[in-house]
Amino acid sequence: MNKTIFLPNGMEAVQAEYKEFPLEEFNQNPLIQALPPLLDKAAIIRKLMVRPIYKEEEKHAESIYRLHMVNRLFQLYTPLPVHIEVWNMIHTLILQGYLARNPFDKNYKKYINESGKQIINRSYEINSRQNFRTTSSCGTFIGFSGMGKTTTINRVLSNIPQVIIHNEYKGTHFNQIQLVWLKLEAPSNSSLKALCLQFFMKVDELLGTNNYKKYVSRNMSVDSMLPLISQVAHNIGLGLLVIDETQNIKKRGADQIMNFFVYLINTGINLCLIGTPGAYDLFGKELRMTRRLTGNAEIIYNNMKYGNEFSFLLESVWKYQWTRNFVHYNEEFGKVIYEETQGISDLVIKLFVYSQQEAIESGKEELTINLIRKVAKEKFRLLQPMLDAIRSGNPHKIAKYEDIRKIELEGANIRKRSEVKREEPVRRKKVDEVKAIEKVEKPKKKTKRNEYNENDLRYLLQQGKEEEKSPYQMLFEKGYIEDASKWIEMKQL
Repeated sequence: MNKTIFLPNGMEAVQAEYKEFPLEEFNQNPLIQALPPLLDKAAIIRKLMVRPIYKEEEKHAESIYRLHMVNRLFQLYTPLPVHIEVWNMIHTLILQGYLARNPFDKNYKKYINESGKQIINRSYEINSRQNFRTTSSCGTFIGFSGMGKTTTINRVLSNIPQVIIHNEYKGTHFNQIQLVWLKLEAPSNSSLKALCLQFFMKVDELLGTNNYKKYVSRNMSVDSMLPLISQVAHNIGLGLLVIDETQNIKKRGADQIMNFFVYLINTGINLCLIGTPGAYDLFGKELRMTRRLTGNAEIIYNNMKYGNEFSFLLESVWKYQWTRNFVHYNEEFGKVIYEETQGISDLVIKLFVYSQQEAIESGKEELTINLIRKVAKEKFRLLQPMLDAIRSGNPHKIAKYEDIRKIELEGANIRKRSEVKREEPVRRKKVDEVKAIEKVEKPKKKTKRNEYNENDLRYLLQQGKEEEKSPYQMLFEKGYIEDASKWIEMKQL
């Protein structure tokens, strides 16, 4: 176990202890050998899992105390397959990024020294890498709001020491402070300068340095700050820069920030970008950006479908009941809770907590289907439009809320259109053959409805003809349009 030490500013760090890895390339780099060993799935689950305090006898305590005991469920963390994927992504980013940044490598030391001189002489060129071949990359973690993206990243990072102190490596003096990871939040105003200032402030807060005073007090421009950030990151051995809430990056200023991300990767700094589906549009503008910013892993985490994953989460929560009467889990409970939460993990926990609190306060002291429905109706009042949109599966309704857009469905449609486009020349070549076949033997006429996808409006209109319904009636029934009569009545008033 690493020895804990305290920096002069009072922040906690660990003393470097070097481990041997089965991979030869890892065993020549102190920045890698000081990191925790790699773990298998079972060990990762044990590291990530958080169980709340729970004792069977607590259900006999007074209700006023049990209302607070139920809140312990907000501390529960149950690892799912996607969380193991995130763990592996974070560790891979850090390890691979350090490969080209060996402080004992002559070429790397030359690159750092020459970059430093150019910054001092103000002759540094952002696009020049001086023959430095980076091994850094970027990972993206995008998913529904409420699915625990930030919590997952924090759980993974909490198992990696943030600050490591080096003194000696293999008998050689090696005085180095290693900042393994740093987490920032994307500024809501899409200001690159705000992001740069946040970087300097966080580094100073953790390490007790004075970068903010040194560089910001001079009223330096953003262009002048970029090489300084890269140089500081190399000097402190920064392994991973995590940027959360990337959906805050709006159109104005987005290109500048995205170029900054690409610049950091090119100069050897690893990135991990986290956000809701609203951030996904940032990655599709240019191949240069997309290739770099999705270079290591692209994890998409939508709401859970009703199935094994959802049932596993709910069953892991279900055993924590502070009501006097314990109710066993069954599929009916699972279906109702899924219907009321649509597989959003944050809402699953909240509904289970609020339902228990309602059962305790009302004196019923047990969970029932009606109780859960009642609590969901009262507590999720503001969320109902979004939940209704998810339930409907209607792209028109879902598009109103960026946080609940299902990304892979859009990606599948894009891929499908691309495949059709690629196949078009082949089809043209076969037109004459097809026409000849049709002359010989005409196929049975298909109904137009079979030719269209169920999400195609033409499918609905054809269905309306068969059911003798007007186009307006069909579109109204499927939720594509609203009843205009209420607007007319309001106007008359």
